Amino acid sequence: MNERYDEFRRRDREALAGAGPERVQKQHDAGKLTARERVHELLDPGTFQEFDRFVVHRCNNFGMERKKIPGDGVITGHGRIDGREVMLYSQDFTVFGGSLSETYAQKICKVMDTAVRNGVPIIGLNDSGGARIQEGVVSLGGYAEIFLRNTLASGVVPQLTAIMGPCAGGAVYSPAITDFVAMVRDTSYMFITGPEVIRNVTHEEVTKEQLGGATTHAAVSGVAHFATDDDRSCLALLRRLFSYLPSNNLEEPPHEDTDDPVDRQDKRLDSLIPENSNQPYDMKKLLGMVMDHGEFLEVHEEFARNIIVGFARLGGRAVGVVANQPAHLAGVLDIDSARKGARFVRFCDAFNIPLITFEDVPGFLPGTDQEWRAIISHGAKLLYAFAEATVPKITVITRKAYGGAYCVMASKHIRADLNLAYPTAEIAVMGPEGAVSILYRREFAASENPQEARERRADEYRRRFANPYDAAERGFVDEVIEPHRTRQRLIVGLDLLRNKRVSNPPKKHGNIPL
Repeated sequence: MNERYDEFRRRDREALAGAGPERVQKQHDAGKLTARERVHELLDPGTFQEFDRFVVHRCNNFGMERKKIPGDGVITGHGRIDGREVMLYSQDFTVFGGSLSETYAQKICKVMDTAVRNGVPIIGLNDSGGARIQEGVVSLGGYAEIFLRNTLASGVVPQLTAIMGPCAGGAVYSPAITDFVAMVRDTSYMFITGPEVIRNVTHEEVTKEQLGGATTHAAVSGVAHFATDDDRSCLALLRRLFSYLPSNNLEEPPHEDTDDPVDRQDKRLDSLIPENSNQPYDMKKLLGMVMDHGEFLEVHEEFARNIIVGFARLGGRAVGVVANQPAHLAGVLDIDSARKGARFVRFCDAFNIPLITFEDVPGFLPGTDQEWRAIISHGAKLLYAFAEATVPKITVITRKAYGGAYCVMASKHIRADLNLAYPTAEIAVMGPEGAVSILYRREFAASENPQEARERRADEYRRRFANPYDAAERGFVDEVIEPHRTRQRLIVGLDLLRNKRVSNPPKKHGNIPL
């Protein structure tokens, strides 16, 4: 009997050792934690329970039968974050470069299947050289099996991904389907084809970091929602993000008790909006004054900065925030901001997270580049997402709400539940200058002083239309409020909508303009 226990302990030691101390040291020298260190850093201490520790690959080609390491390059199992259950996998670059084999894929699929059956979130820690070439098509088939499960789990359980090393070729599609992607600067990258292939095919010279590093994907492509400085800060961010999310689509987001008073008023809000409607201000300052303890976890902070999305709490309740940012491109909507906003709105709706919209939008960005790249279709994504969403939706119009952009940004007409406006709100078809140029074109042409006539007519238009009262008279705005009452009014509104019940017409799924 002792021999059997001795054998178990020997096998267990081998599995825990992975590829050995030299490979581990190389991982550390590269500024990276090992796969197992990442798991323990992410989870509550002592909660990790491992699956399939003794699994090995089945490949007998190219001498692989002599190279079998327990675990086969990926650590899988479950544990807890803040006491809540998660399923996870962590790719081990020290074992065959983290390359994916048939059995490796099966381990990940087991985790994903278990997660969906039990309504538990999935977290993937990626650090892999891609498909294991020695295994050929079975490795490719393993990726496809994972992609299928990512798709079926979408909208059922939250899926979070951290890219903590290489992720190239077909491997990138699994993270792309998941809900949020975090990357680590200088040590992680993602791309379909690498710099060498690009050099040979298109003759472009580009580095891995330029092509698919964390900064590129966080600021340029929008593939990454977060970019962090090292492994530990990346894992800490995942824990913080997880604190706002429910475990599955049948649960409500976690509630946290707060000592921030519901009726707290911040008089600074009354002077935040400039008198000159063309002068910018920072919408993030408004969020800081309104949300519980001023805390806001911004998503896609570096991408499409003319719109802000992220998570906060109001009265302890997790909410998703969508806000135009007048401090960048005047808060105009364009292709990237519409796409960014739409994906975030759909995530919140899938997981029962109320949506709070702060609106200050002059319209859609004009120009041939935007039109030719289909701003119509991309703008329609944001419209579709807001219109389709059935979670509680509250909109606050702080200043500009012009034209089609007014409709798109969670207006009353697309089923927003509570629409508030500041006295500074301007709700109209277009801005005063543009409107009078059309309405009084002939008058200006005949005038001895066109500029004076234009200013006079613009002032008249501004007094008549550039205000919240015409919309309020028609019930399109439920209440005009002083800015310092924003926090209290939002929390009271969320209480009202706590038991909201509305559903969309029965259908297999809609056809969002992708």
